[in-house]
Amino acid sequence: MYDALQFILAGMVVGFCVGITGVGGGSLMTPMLIGLFKIEPHIAIGTDLIYASISKFCGSLVHAKKLNVVWPIVLWLSLGSIPASFATHWVLEHYLSQSTTYKSVLTMVLGFMLTLTGISIIFRNKIENFFKRFHKNNNEAQPVEITSKKRIYIILMGIILGIFVTLSSVGAGAFGVMALILLFPNLPMIRIIGSDVVHAVCLTFVAGLAHMSSGNVDFHLLGWLLVGSIPSIIIGTLISSKMPEQFIRKVLGITLLLLGINFMLHPTKAKPVQHTSPPQATVISNQHLT
Repeated sequence: MYDALQFILAGMVVGFCVGITGVGGGSLMTPMLIGLFKIEPHIAIGTDLIYASISKFCGSLVHAKKLNVVWPIVLWLSLGSIPASFATHWVLEHYLSQSTTYKSVLTMVLGFMLTLTGISIIFRNKIENFFKRFHKNNNEAQPVEITSKKRIYIILMGIILGIFVTLSSVGAGAFGVMALILLFPNLPMIRIIGSDVVHAVCLTFVAGLAHMSSGNVDFHLLGWLLVGSIPSIIIGTLISSKMPEQFIRKVLGITLLLLGINFMLHPTKAKPVQHTSPPQATVISNQHLT
């Protein structure tokens, strides 16, 4: 059994990488808990969702204070993602939790999301250059026009995020940003990031509460991870300009890609159910008295 020090060190490693690269903690924490510490997938995902909501909360406050949040976008995303999160958890709880495929489904979805995340990190520069062709370099806070058609698209994107984040704890950040860039190419990048961070806090917290109601959150594990990660996020952020961020991103991207492929090819399987045999009847033999 791993002691608290090892979980603190894990939190430090993840927090440091997040501080330097900005890569979402869920992309790193969940596979580490499952692959390295052999934590059950549903416990790792549930714990990481609460961890993500707490670790992202401070960043969301900073963005809100600097007026980097477009609240209508957060609202419409949440109208799609939060009901989808509850619905996804309800299906998990009532139809899959007792199934032998429960852990396989979770790890395969996790692998799929990790694979997409790894690809997005490895080819981030090309993706950003592609989006820059549609994006104005404007950081001024301007009113955002959200048409009825865009509202439908935002809600649909929220539904997709709600499903996959609840199943894997991965994707609330990176894929939310990409979706918002596609929908609002003229919106300043800082406001897209700010809106996405605030929505990610809401979604991961709600999804985490749903998992918590099923007993899928290990609070002792959560506490030690936060003890290690929060100071490391601050340190990593402060020294990020002096670190080889591009090299670290490439290594993380390749690592997540390989982990994702491994999870999809070799999903965690449920342990065989131990069927206890009924007590054998006591056979009383007739003893011949001599």
